[in-house]
Amino acid sequence: MKRSIILAAAAAASFGVTGCATVMNGTSQPVSFRSDPDGAVIKLVTGPSCTTPCKFDMKRGSDSMATYSRAGYKPVEVYIQSRMGGSTFGNILAGGVIGAVVDGSNGASNHLYPNPVFVRLVPEGSTGEPMLLDKNGKEISTVAAYNAKVADDVLKGLEKQGLYAKGQAGNQIGSK
Repeated sequence: MKRSIILAAAAAASFGVTGCATVMNGTSQPVSFRSDPDGAVIKLVTGPSCTTPCKFDMKRGSDSMATYSRAGYKPVEVYIQSRMGGSTFGNILAGGVIGAVVDGSNGASNHLYPNPVFVRLVPEGSTGEPMLLDKNGKEISTVAAYNAKVADDVLKGLEKQGLYAKGQAGNQIGSK
């Protein structure tokens, strides 16, 4: 009986030192990539590539960038931002400081935005701007305006990961 109580207390204590978001969400998130028109090649800054529509499991705590290319269309780069989720504050209340630290350090309390990464491509020779779309195909903003809004944060994240070299010729972004 005493042994059962000790085991139950140990199990409860071990749950208390893990973060709620880590348990509930995990440290990766599926991110969908779409294009209008379909058939664009997506290349992530970390190296993997696919053809739209497609999906990757990506680390919640890591900023990223996807390059879209398709014959006859202008190539476009889209920043993917790791944003702090609302669960962080609830985690501090429910899981305490230890849970918040665990989730903060492994990125589990974050979510990646945009998701889906849905881009309306622009034909070469056109004066139009590539557009970032929501999951229903409704325009959110131009890709350039969205990238400008999140650039400082995302580029710092990519720099920490060794995927961005600030101050070098052309502000190089590339895989390790």
